[in-house]
Amino acid sequence: MQLCAFRLLKDNKDAHRKKTIMKNILGILLAGIFAILSLFHIYWAFGGRLEIVVAIPTVEGKPAFQPSPFSTLLVASALLCAMFVILGQIHLLGDFIPRWIFRWATLGISIVFFLRAIGEFKLVGFFKQVSDTPFAFWDTWLFSPLCLLIAVIAFMLFYKQD
Repeated sequence: MQLCAFRLLKDNKDAHRKKTIMKNILGILLAGIFAILSLFHIYWAFGGRLEIVVAIPTVEGKPAFQPSPFSTLLVASALLCAMFVILGQIHLLGDFIPRWIFRWATLGISIVFFLRAIGEFKLVGFFKQVSDTPFAFWDTWLFSPLCLLIAVIAFMLFYKQD
């Protein structure tokens, strides 16, 4: 009887350790995605032009909006904050900030990126009407699926509490 209880305890610890390892892998992957996206925005804010054509939706061949360097840096900062939230959610930032802040911010990240994946039904997201522009192509095959992946991973990190 004791041996059976010991085995159950050991199996429980192994399962918890595997869950923690998976959570850490997903969290580090997501933090890396946010870091890369933030670096792209910093590059664009300082005048970089690489792939900018496919990063902004167009209407009749003209950009739907012209982001300023300041607003682009704000997006980069938000992505860096998201990276730090995820690192805090997987316990890599220490204990000086309460855990509940990271947890609920992770849920917020999940909701924001899920809504971005759905889109606004005209130019952006899975349900956009415009589909014949370079942005629309990349939004369908990369941007929206990436946003959905981010939303799912963030939700998994929110849901899988230690």
